[in-house]
Amino acid sequence: MSEALKQKLTGRVALISGGAQGIGFAIARLFQQQGACVFLVDCDARQGNEAAAQLTDKNQSLPVKYLRADLKEPTEIHNAVGALRKYHDRIDVLVNNAGIEMEKPLTELTVADWDLVLNVNLRGAFLLTQAAVPLFPESGGAIVNISSIHASHAFPASIPYACSKAAMVALTRNLALELAPKHIRVNCVSPGYIDTRLWDEYLRTHSDPRSLAEQTTALHPLGRRGTPADVSEAALFLASDASAFITGTDLIVDGGLTIRAHS
Repeated sequence: MSEALKQKLTGRVALISGGAQGIGFAIARLFQQQGACVFLVDCDARQGNEAAAQLTDKNQSLPVKYLRADLKEPTEIHNAVGALRKYHDRIDVLVNNAGIEMEKPLTELTVADWDLVLNVNLRGAFLLTQAAVPLFPESGGAIVNISSIHASHAFPASIPYACSKAAMVALTRNLALELAPKHIRVNCVSPGYIDTRLWDEYLRTHSDPRSLAEQTTALHPLGRRGTPADVSEAALFLASDASAFITGTDLIVDGGLTIRAHS
Protein backbone atom coordinates (compact mmCIF):
# COMPACT_ATOMS: atom_id res chain seq x y z
CA MET A 1 0.00 0.00 0.00
CA SER A 2 1.37 3.43 -0.94
CA GLU A 3 2.00 6.14 1.64
CA ALA A 4 -0.77 8.23 0.07
CA LEU A 5 -3.30 5.47 0.67
CA LYS A 6 -2.24 5.25 4.29
CA GLN A 7 -3.01 8.93 4.92
CA LYS A 8 -6.03 9.36 7.16
CA LEU A 9 -7.16 12.83 6.01
CA THR A 10 -6.47 12.73 2.28
CA GLY A 11 -8.54 15.29 0.40
CA ARG A 12 -10.08 16.84 3.50
CA VAL A 13 -10.11 20.52 4.37
CA ALA A 14 -9.11 21.33 7.96
CA LEU A 15 -9.47 24.66 9.76
CA ILE A 16 -7.35 24.99 12.91
CA SER A 17 -7.52 27.94 15.30
CA GLY A 18 -4.43 28.95 17.21
CA GLY A 19 -2.41 27.09 14.62
CA ALA A 20 0.68 29.29 14.55
CA GLN A 21 2.50 27.64 17.45
CA GLY A 22 2.46 24.96 20.12
CA ILE A 23 -0.30 22.37 20.05
CA GLY A 24 -2.11 24.04 17.14
CA PHE A 25 1.00 24.00 14.97
CA ALA A 26 1.67 20.34 15.81
CA ILE A 27 -1.89 19.47 14.81
CA ALA A 28 -1.56 21.41 11.57
CA ARG A 29 1.71 19.68 10.73
CA LEU A 30 0.32 16.19 11.39
CA PHE A 31 -2.91 16.89 9.49
CA GLN A 32 -0.90 18.10 6.49
CA GLN A 33 1.25 14.96 6.68
CA GLN A 34 -1.96 12.95 6.68
CA GLY A 35 -3.15 14.54 3.44
CA ALA A 36 -5.34 17.41 4.63
CA CYS A 37 -5.53 20.84 3.07
CA VAL A 38 -4.86 22.97 6.16
CA PHE A 39 -5.93 26.51 7.02
CA LEU A 40 -4.52 28.21 10.10
CA VAL A 41 -6.48 30.84 12.02
CA ASP A 42 -4.45 32.98 14.40
CA CYS A 43 -4.40 36.57 15.64
CA ASP A 44 -0.62 36.92 15.22
CA ALA A 45 -0.03 37.68 11.55
CA ARG A 46 3.75 37.30 11.72
CA GLN A 47 3.66 33.92 13.43
CA GLY A 48 0.73 32.78 11.30
CA ASN A 49 2.44 33.58 8.02
CA GLU A 50 5.71 32.03 9.22
CA ALA A 51 3.95 28.85 10.32
CA ALA A 52 2.09 28.53 7.02
CA ALA A 53 5.29 29.13 5.05
CA GLN A 54 7.23 26.60 7.12
CA LEU A 55 4.64 23.90 6.59
CA THR A 56 4.27 24.69 2.91
CA ASP A 57 8.03 24.38 2.44
CA LYS A 58 7.83 20.87 3.88
CA ASN A 59 5.12 19.80 1.43
CA GLN A 60 4.48 22.15 -1.48
CA SER A 61 1.85 19.83 -2.93
CA LEU A 62 -0.31 20.69 0.11
CA PRO A 63 0.25 24.41 0.74
CA VAL A 64 -0.97 25.68 4.11
CA LYS A 65 -2.89 28.96 4.15
CA TYR A 66 -2.97 31.48 6.99
CA LEU A 67 -6.18 33.38 7.82
CA ARG A 68 -5.90 36.19 10.33
CA ALA A 69 -8.63 36.52 12.95
CA ASP A 70 -8.85 37.75 16.51
CA LEU A 71 -11.30 35.34 18.12
CA LYS A 72 -12.56 38.12 20.37
CA GLU A 73 -13.99 39.80 17.26
CA PRO A 74 -17.01 38.09 15.63
CA THR A 75 -16.58 40.02 12.36
CA GLU A 76 -12.98 38.83 11.99
CA ILE A 77 -14.05 35.22 12.54
CA HIS A 78 -16.66 35.44 9.80
CA ASN A 79 -14.19 37.19 7.51
CA ALA A 80 -11.65 34.39 8.02
CA VAL A 81 -14.19 31.71 7.14
CA GLY A 82 -15.22 33.79 4.14
CA ALA A 83 -11.57 33.98 3.04
CA LEU A 84 -11.32 30.18 3.22
CA ARG A 85 -14.20 29.94 0.75
CA LYS A 86 -12.02 31.60 -1.88
CA TYR A 87 -10.01 28.36 -1.92
CA HIS A 88 -12.55 25.67 -0.98
CA ASP A 89 -16.32 25.42 -0.76
CA ARG A 90 -16.32 23.21 2.30
CA ILE A 91 -14.74 22.38 5.67
CA ASP A 92 -14.37 18.74 6.72
CA VAL A 93 -12.52 19.18 10.01
CA LEU A 94 -12.55 22.04 12.50
CA VAL A 95 -10.14 22.18 15.43
CA ASN A 96 -10.94 24.74 18.12
CA ASN A 97 -7.52 25.00 19.70
CA ALA A 98 -6.92 28.72 20.30
CA GLY A 99 -6.77 29.73 23.94
CA ILE A 100 -5.04 31.86 26.51
CA GLU A 101 -4.16 31.26 30.13
CA MET A 102 -4.17 33.64 33.06
CA GLU A 103 -2.91 33.01 36.59
CA LYS A 104 -4.37 35.41 39.14
CA PRO A 105 -5.97 34.80 42.54
CA LEU A 106 -9.65 35.62 42.94
CA THR A 107 -9.04 38.91 44.74
CA GLU A 108 -6.91 40.24 41.87
CA LEU A 109 -9.14 39.22 38.99
CA THR A 110 -11.02 41.93 37.13
CA VAL A 111 -14.09 41.74 34.93
CA ALA A 112 -11.80 42.54 31.99
CA ASP A 113 -9.61 39.54 32.88
CA TRP A 114 -12.63 37.26 33.03
CA ASP A 115 -14.05 38.55 29.76
CA LEU A 116 -10.71 38.25 27.95
CA VAL A 117 -10.20 34.58 28.82
CA LEU A 118 -13.81 33.52 28.29
CA ASN A 119 -14.15 35.46 25.04
CA VAL A 120 -11.07 33.88 23.48
CA ASN A 121 -11.32 30.36 24.87
CA LEU A 122 -15.06 29.77 24.83
CA ARG A 123 -16.94 32.40 22.87
CA GLY A 124 -14.32 32.26 20.13
CA ALA A 125 -14.80 28.51 19.75
CA PHE A 126 -18.57 28.92 19.69
CA LEU A 127 -18.44 31.65 17.04
CA LEU A 128 -15.92 29.83 14.84
CA THR A 129 -18.01 26.67 15.01
CA GLN A 130 -21.17 28.60 14.19
CA ALA A 131 -19.47 30.14 11.16
CA ALA A 132 -17.87 26.89 9.98
CA VAL A 133 -20.74 24.40 10.32
CA PRO A 134 -22.66 25.67 7.26
CA LEU A 135 -19.61 24.76 5.15
CA PHE A 136 -19.57 21.12 6.26
CA PRO A 137 -20.74 18.76 3.47
CA GLU A 138 -23.89 16.67 3.74
CA SER A 139 -21.67 13.67 4.44
CA GLY A 140 -20.59 15.36 7.68
CA GLY A 141 -17.18 15.74 9.25
CA ALA A 142 -15.49 16.21 12.59
CA ILE A 143 -14.98 18.96 15.13
CA VAL A 144 -12.22 18.60 17.72
CA ASN A 145 -12.18 20.97 20.67
CA ILE A 146 -9.07 21.37 22.80
CA SER A 147 -9.95 21.64 26.47
CA SER A 148 -7.69 20.86 29.46
CA ILE A 149 -7.50 18.76 32.60
CA HIS A 150 -8.29 22.10 34.30
CA ALA A 151 -11.88 21.37 33.25
CA SER A 152 -12.20 18.70 35.94
CA HIS A 153 -9.24 19.26 38.29
CA ALA A 154 -8.64 22.43 40.28
CA PHE A 155 -5.34 24.31 40.21
CA PRO A 156 -4.47 27.50 42.13
CA ALA A 157 -5.20 30.90 40.60
CA SER A 158 -6.81 29.49 37.44
CA ILE A 159 -10.47 30.38 37.78
CA PRO A 160 -11.27 31.94 34.36
CA TYR A 161 -9.15 29.41 32.46
CA ALA A 162 -10.63 26.43 34.31
CA CYS A 163 -14.18 27.71 33.81
CA SER A 164 -13.58 28.25 30.10
CA LYS A 165 -12.20 24.73 29.69
CA ALA A 166 -15.00 23.10 31.68
CA ALA A 167 -17.46 24.95 29.49
CA MET A 168 -15.60 23.68 26.42
CA VAL A 169 -16.38 20.12 27.48
CA ALA A 170 -20.04 21.05 27.93
CA LEU A 171 -20.03 22.79 24.54
CA THR A 172 -18.60 19.63 23.00
CA ARG A 173 -21.36 17.43 24.36
CA ASN A 174 -24.15 19.77 23.35
CA LEU A 175 -22.74 20.31 19.88
CA ALA A 176 -22.33 16.55 19.47
CA LEU A 177 -26.02 16.05 20.15
CA GLU A 178 -27.21 18.94 18.00
CA LEU A 179 -24.94 18.22 15.03
CA ALA A 180 -25.35 14.42 14.96
CA PRO A 181 -28.22 14.63 12.43
CA LYS A 182 -25.78 16.47 10.12
CA HIS A 183 -23.29 13.60 10.55
CA ILE A 184 -20.82 15.95 12.25
CA ARG A 185 -18.99 14.32 15.14
CA VAL A 186 -17.81 16.59 17.96
CA ASN A 187 -15.20 15.49 20.47
CA CYS A 188 -12.76 17.01 22.90
CA VAL A 189 -9.12 16.52 23.88
CA SER A 190 -8.05 17.50 27.39
CA PRO A 191 -4.26 17.74 27.69
CA GLY A 192 -2.29 17.89 30.92
CA TYR A 193 1.18 19.43 31.23
CA ILE A 194 2.48 19.88 27.69
CA ASP A 195 5.95 21.17 26.80
CA THR A 196 5.32 24.23 24.66
CA ARG A 197 6.92 27.65 24.30
CA LEU A 198 4.37 29.05 26.75
CA TRP A 199 5.34 26.39 29.29
CA ASP A 200 9.02 27.26 28.80
CA GLU A 201 8.27 30.93 29.35
CA TYR A 202 6.36 30.10 32.52
CA LEU A 203 9.29 28.05 33.81
CA ARG A 204 11.65 30.99 33.26
CA THR A 205 9.51 33.18 35.50
CA HIS A 206 9.72 30.69 38.37
CA SER A 207 12.28 31.16 41.13
CA ASP A 208 13.57 27.61 40.63
CA PRO A 209 12.74 26.42 37.09
CA ARG A 210 14.64 23.12 37.38
CA SER A 211 12.86 22.17 40.59
CA LEU A 212 9.46 23.01 39.12
CA ALA A 213 10.21 21.00 35.98
CA GLU A 214 11.26 18.00 38.07
CA GLN A 215 8.19 18.29 40.30
CA THR A 216 5.76 18.40 37.39
CA THR A 217 7.48 15.51 35.66
CA ALA A 218 7.23 13.42 38.83
CA LEU A 219 3.45 13.89 38.87
CA HIS A 220 3.12 11.74 35.74
CA PRO A 221 2.97 7.94 36.11
CA LEU A 222 4.45 7.66 32.59
CA GLY A 223 7.50 9.58 33.79
CA ARG A 224 7.40 12.61 31.51
CA ARG A 225 5.39 15.66 30.55
CA GLY A 226 3.52 15.62 27.27
CA THR A 227 4.52 17.06 23.92
CA PRO A 228 2.42 18.84 21.28
CA ALA A 229 2.83 15.71 19.15
CA ASP A 230 1.05 13.66 21.83
CA VAL A 231 -1.96 15.95 21.58
CA SER A 232 -1.85 16.09 17.79
CA GLU A 233 -2.08 12.29 17.54
CA ALA A 234 -5.20 12.33 19.72
CA ALA A 235 -6.70 15.09 17.58
CA LEU A 236 -5.94 13.09 14.43
CA PHE A 237 -7.71 10.05 15.84
CA LEU A 238 -10.83 12.09 16.62
CA ALA A 239 -10.73 13.89 13.25
CA SER A 240 -10.32 10.71 11.20
CA ASP A 241 -12.59 7.82 10.31
CA ALA A 242 -10.80 5.74 12.94
CA SER A 243 -13.24 7.32 15.43
CA ALA A 244 -16.31 7.13 13.18
CA PHE A 245 -18.61 5.94 15.99
CA ILE A 246 -17.30 8.31 18.66
CA THR A 247 -18.94 11.63 19.44
CA GLY A 248 -19.44 13.75 22.54
CA THR A 249 -16.42 12.33 24.36
CA ASP A 250 -13.54 13.98 26.21
CA LEU A 251 -10.21 12.25 25.58
CA ILE A 252 -7.73 12.95 28.40
CA VAL A 253 -4.09 13.15 27.27
CA ASP A 254 -2.09 13.64 30.46
CA GLY A 255 0.33 10.74 30.96
CA GLY A 256 -1.81 9.45 33.82
CA LEU A 257 -1.55 12.67 35.83
CA THR A 258 -5.21 12.79 36.84
CA ILE A 259 -5.50 9.13 37.86
CA ARG A 260 -2.87 9.46 40.55
CA ALA A 261 -4.13 9.61 44.15
CA HIS A 262 -2.62 12.51 46.10
CA SER A 263 -2.07 12.50 49.82
